[in-house]
Amino acid sequence: MSRPAPAVTVLGVNYPPEPTGISPYTGAMTRGLTRRGYRTHVVTTHPHYPEWRVSPGYGQWSRREHLDGVDTLRLRHYVPTKPSGIRRLLSELSFGMRLIAAPLRRPDAVVAVSPALFSSAAAALRLKLFHRQTPLVVWVQDLYWLGLRETGQAGGISSRIIQHTEKWLLSNADRVVVIHDRFADRVSVDFDIPRERIHVVRNWTHLAPTPPIDRAAARAARGWGDEVVVLHAGNMGIKQGLGNVVDAARLAAERGDDVRFVLMGGGGERERLRALGEGVSTLQFIDPLPDAEFSAALAAADILLVNEYPGVSEMAVPSKLTSYFSSGRPVIAATDSKGITADEVRAAGAGVVVPAASPKALLDASLSLGRDHARADELGASGKRYRETVLDETFAIESFATLLETLIDGDRARPPRTVMSAS
Repeated sequence: MSRPAPAVTVLGVNYPPEPTGISPYTGAMTRGLTRRGYRTHVVTTHPHYPEWRVSPGYGQWSRREHLDGVDTLRLRHYVPTKPSGIRRLLSELSFGMRLIAAPLRRPDAVVAVSPALFSSAAAALRLKLFHRQTPLVVWVQDLYWLGLRETGQAGGISSRIIQHTEKWLLSNADRVVVIHDRFADRVSVDFDIPRERIHVVRNWTHLAPTPPIDRAAARAARGWGDEVVVLHAGNMGIKQGLGNVVDAARLAAERGDDVRFVLMGGGGERERLRALGEGVSTLQFIDPLPDAEFSAALAAADILLVNEYPGVSEMAVPSKLTSYFSSGRPVIAATDSKGITADEVRAAGAGVVVPAASPKALLDASLSLGRDHARADELGASGKRYRETVLDETFAIESFATLLETLIDGDRARPPRTVMSAS
């Protein structure tokens, strides 16, 4: 009798239709695994990010869906309106408590996506206690402990709990998947994880290919004229440090520079930034857009901006870079010159790097690059080539599928898998 198709359960706090952050990658990965014959089951929350508000029509205690061939179970959890400190911790813990009793569908392997750290740790504890023979893969998009340290929030009992929880989770995973080689090095050194247990799968662009975009029409649709448009697209949180952009826009207004800084998206810092930028004529806010309009906005901008909080260096690779590179527009990275983001922009040949938290440096670089159309086109084309040759979705999903196949079929000596209960 032929063996049934392998079953994989994916656990994560973010999933489509959330438009940004981790969600598009988790969604694309589960769809890709399903196309490759895996029986894929997702346990997630109701869509709530980046607005930190449950989307209309959702919010039931539990809800089952079948999205793009993937069976999905959504669980209600605590969604804070201001996701900082203890509230965000409670949000993760509430999802973790739901995962402890959630049906897992007898998987041959489990993939836990981090963030969220504490819900992933709860799922790992369940597997360790009751289903020890089921391989666990932890897919790391951000490193919590490193993030606290780089944003100046380390210290005290809470950060020690986070550090020990992250180390415990990664130590108890059969494989740790990270999104950059430098992530792999940090996980190995900081948490003493053998390098052979760490697997690198690069993120990719989650935007579908689009036909050529009429830039003039797209600019007019956003109210943009001949000024240099510098666009930040994506989450507005602490680690983005977007007060720097507000200050650059204010400086531009004071100097009379012909430039417009645009913050597009949502997030926990958006309202504070709006208040900070009240009355600044060179600053514009745009709500999150559907994929097609999002792509058009990227293509219409003169420069795409990734801005990071001072000190942020290796905690994450901004997911927006893959979409930026796809657009063919040049990038300015206002960040640590020795960090992962700066390395990625330089490796792609896609833009320039300026210091974090330096409004004048950001403004001057924006004006210089915005006026040099030949250089801007050259950098944009280089970024697009990098996306097409290095950050390929098909290759990433094949790599993940091969890893799962190896674990399920047993590259490590392991007794026959036990059959999981329905719980």
